[in-house]
Amino acid sequence: MPADASAAASDRPEPSGQAVTDQRPGAVVPPPRSAPPVEDAPEPVDAAAVLAAMADDAPEVEGPSAEPVPAQRGPGTADTLTEREQRILAFEQQWWKHAGAKEQAIRDTFGLSATRYYQLLNALLDRPAALAAEPVLVGRLRRLRSSRARNRRR
Repeated sequence: MPADASAAASDRPEPSGQAVTDQRPGAVVPPPRSAPPVEDAPEPVDAAAVLAAMADDAPEVEGPSAEPVPAQRGPGTADTLTEREQRILAFEQQWWKHAGAKEQAIRDTFGLSATRYYQLLNALLDRPAALAAEPVLVGRLRRLRSSRARNRRR
């Protein structure tokens, strides 16, 4: 005999959303609650649009004065990011579908080799200001970096 063909199951009506009287006298089962309202999610940031806007606003300046060396940073600049550092973080939020596409985009966007770009990115990941500006992104990139370092040691 199937479980749903029992005597107790045949006495129960189908769920209809109305209060159902239990078999015990005076017991009432309330109707099911509705789902909570959906919270509005923040608008997703289009990293490509941010990069395009930044590229249109200011010309790219390369050379020794474009990126100060960490030893040359003053005490007031430790908690701020340069425009190029902000652009690097915005660039890292993008996803790449094809091999080599990111390296080409690095050359086109920043005018840097991929090696130099990743050197700057690694230095940026160690800065508290980068963590404050983009905590989720920096945390993910730090985890990837430490995971890759662990795999190289094996």
